[in-house]
Amino acid sequence: MVLVSFLALSCLSLCAVAQNITLLKQALSAHGVATVYATDKNYTTVSRAFNRRFTFSPVAVAFPTSVAQVSAAVAAGAAQNLEVVARSGGHSYIANGLGGNNGALVVDMSKLKTITVRSSNNTAIIETGNRLGDVALALNAFGRAIPHGTCSYVGIGGHSGYGGFGFTSRAWGLTLDTVKSATVVLSNGTIVSASANVNPDLFWAIRGASPSMGIVTSIEVQTFPSPPSAVVFEYSWDDVDITTGSTAISAFQTFAATNLSAEFGAELVFSSGSASGKVNLGWTGAYYGDATKLNGIVAPYLKSLPKPTSTTITPGPYINSVAVLAAPDALNTTTAPDGSDTFYTKSLMTPEESPMSAAAIKAFVTYMAKQGFSSNTDWFVEVELYGGTNSAINAVPPDSTAFAKRDTLFTIQFYASSANGAPPYPAAGLTFLDGMVASILTNSPSSWNYGAYLNYIDNRLTNATNLYYGGHYPRLESIKAAFDPKDIFRFPVGVA
Repeated sequence: MVLVSFLALSCLSLCAVAQNITLLKQALSAHGVATVYATDKNYTTVSRAFNRRFTFSPVAVAFPTSVAQVSAAVAAGAAQNLEVVARSGGHSYIANGLGGNNGALVVDMSKLKTITVRSSNNTAIIETGNRLGDVALALNAFGRAIPHGTCSYVGIGGHSGYGGFGFTSRAWGLTLDTVKSATVVLSNGTIVSASANVNPDLFWAIRGASPSMGIVTSIEVQTFPSPPSAVVFEYSWDDVDITTGSTAISAFQTFAATNLSAEFGAELVFSSGSASGKVNLGWTGAYYGDATKLNGIVAPYLKSLPKPTSTTITPGPYINSVAVLAAPDALNTTTAPDGSDTFYTKSLMTPEESPMSAAAIKAFVTYMAKQGFSSNTDWFVEVELYGGTNSAINAVPPDSTAFAKRDTLFTIQFYASSANGAPPYPAAGLTFLDGMVASILTNSPSSWNYGAYLNYIDNRLTNATNLYYGGHYPRLESIKAAFDPKDIFRFPVGVA
């Protein structure tokens, strides 16, 4: 009798799934939404994650061509109580663009790629199927620009929804700081506007946690004049010892506290050296002012380090700097398909009022130089300058957007790929990066007010809610309950 009951329940479950798929197909087909299902021959291709550490099986991948079709897709998924997620560029580090779990309805935004530049008020309407390289090219054609990251294939949707850091950010802020309004599809399929005057709570939430609140189909952004001059620089030091590597970080902290031009952006990049106890070091960035002034700006920092092994200085117009920083990828993302990797990433945002201690810096560099040499991964670490004097990121009032960390000096990205960039990912790669972050935290005050960056999202992060959303989480929960009461837009490390 128990066996019969079990089989009966299993049949009911399978039949319910089959019925859900049938009803989903009917609803999407009725609205003309092109959709790929598990039985279609291109399903494997359209459901492949950028980070091949993850393999998820969505119920379907929909490709709407209009806001109305996005609405229809969301309503169809919600009617079946499916998890519904948007995929802009697909570069979520934990494959949240596929749902972060099996069984989601993916709403792929790649067909919504209109960009309208309005010279009347220097704004642009950008549909969220666009990628960063294409946005840069479209805006530059009108002599305009916005702050954003260097990877041309990253989608503007997730980038602007969680942050959006680039080397222009100290002058212009994060990508989300440029957003003046947005069109959003809610969990019941309703299409609404969000701005400071219309749905202000939703507007606040989508600038720091948008994937949890709805599907943003377009953003209106405030653009900036493309700088007439931009110079990209890269200084490299091969096989530096632990003392020199530590000096690079501590001197960078000191350098940031000088009267540093907002037009200056930079990061330190560490990778494995050729022997235990050594690391390779780079100092990369851009200056968006008169190129002849660069040497005077960087000289005080360079004095703290040995002569670089190599130096590359590339002056030119602004769009040239974007292309140089994106290389080897092209800015026009239609010229070649996107790539993939198999990797794990963590992040740490250091508080400006309490820079990293000498002990934490030494332990961190020692870990990279020793455990990093013996790791079976291909790793790098970027120490990105968010703060320092004149930073536009930190000048934004902390509660004006959902983005929680407006007191950050450095955002550190810890990134480790499998040795050949392909699956499987070694388990030791996970603990390797855990230990790298721990080398800093265990040598920092217990009250150290650090955070983590959602665009470098980590599905294994302890205390993720606090580190990602900080004190803004209770308000985000309230807004989530109001606009997505059934938690249709759900995925790992989202607002629940």
